[in-house]
Amino acid sequence: MRLLIVEDYTPLRQSTAKGLREAGFSVDEAGDGEEGLWYARSNPYDVIVLDLMLPKVDGLEILRRIRDAGNVSHVLLLTARDGVGDRVGGLNAGADDYLVKPFAFDELLARVKALTRRAYQRKSPIVAIGDLEIDTAAKRVKRAGTEIIFTAREYQLLEYLASRTGEVVTRTDIYEHCYDFQADAASNVIDVYIGYLRRKLEGDGQSKVIHTRRGQGYVMAVEE
Repeated sequence: MRLLIVEDYTPLRQSTAKGLREAGFSVDEAGDGEEGLWYARSNPYDVIVLDLMLPKVDGLEILRRIRDAGNVSHVLLLTARDGVGDRVGGLNAGADDYLVKPFAFDELLARVKALTRRAYQRKSPIVAIGDLEIDTAAKRVKRAGTEIIFTAREYQLLEYLASRTGEVVTRTDIYEHCYDFQADAASNVIDVYIGYLRRKLEGDGQSKVIHTRRGQGYVMAVEE
């Protein structure tokens, strides 16, 4: 899943981005409100982590502008101010959640994961597709009760496909949600990783769970 962090305090932004990448997310970073607004307008994000107090354009103004433009990314506001008025103002402007600084990274990660599930209309961290079970909280995958080990990039692609079970997912969708702005994805890299997933998920005579729709993309579902 792809995230945007808009935070002007560089050590906090970089450490938070590093932790989220290690947790399996693709992350873009912006150090001021003007840059953050450009990123938010230019790319589809599952979650935007947005500081309120920003140079050039403040967080509330960014939030108002992207909501007025129809942007439906889930937004987690960060602020050092803990007043009720501040929280209400942010929520009324279209924020989905609110976290007061200083915060524990584990709490931020839990909130980001919850917002990601909400983005794909899932309440449970467990995604089940036939005998395939994906625990998106523990980043653990089992098929017919046997655990399967994936690399971070493989798992990220698998979780995105699973979050859209039954839907056609285009290569553009995958690129936009599984690669950050700086990624240099070769033209065939998505096909290569789909191949890796199939070998691990569908080997030893297992039924297919990833189906190709020629000219369209991929669908994750129990075998038709």
